[in-house]
Amino acid sequence: MKAFRGPKVWLWRWRRNPLKRRADVLEAWVVLGACLLTVLAGVLAGLAAAGSVEQGLARERATWRPAVARVVDQVAGSSPAYGSHASAGERVWAEVRWTAPDGSTHTGQVRVEPGSKPGTPVTVWTDPQGHLVSRPTTASEAAFRATLIGLLVGVSAGSVPCVAGLAVRGRLERRRLAAWDTEWSRLGPQWGRMV
Repeated sequence: MKAFRGPKVWLWRWRRNPLKRRADVLEAWVVLGACLLTVLAGVLAGLAAAGSVEQGLARERATWRPAVARVVDQVAGSSPAYGSHASAGERVWAEVRWTAPDGSTHTGQVRVEPGSKPGTPVTVWTDPQGHLVSRPTTASEAAFRATLIGLLVGVSAGSVPCVAGLAVRGRLERRRLAAWDTEWSRLGPQWGRMV
């Protein structure tokens, strides 16, 4: 195929050439604009998303606090009265009660050791209002999560101008082929004539 095309010439649409068409220049600007917007949108959106996630997780680490909760009822498990319902190392759900910093009492479901007796202390995490939350992420977990979400958002945001640029370029290509077909239908029959 290279024998028919010749060597690849970079940036040929930007060079002076009497055979260059307006459609070639327009396509060059579309490709350049799509590439720049793809990179710009991807980087900005990814950085904004990563920063937002990191800031939110840091806020959770700063405000969520551990509290000591107590098991309310006997927990099924390795106790002879209840039989063994959990395998070794597996924790089971149980109702616990804790006191919030404002003095109000709360109850909720958390995983505890099988066979825990009423009053057994369990560490839970609470928000400033005393509601039960999951353990906050560590700084390294937050950095990993923020990086991963930033990459995903960046790729997603960058794909929008990329796909739009490909669509515009495809439309220009179809218009160019239609113009060639029109010209060929007009000039093609004249090639068979002897001048």
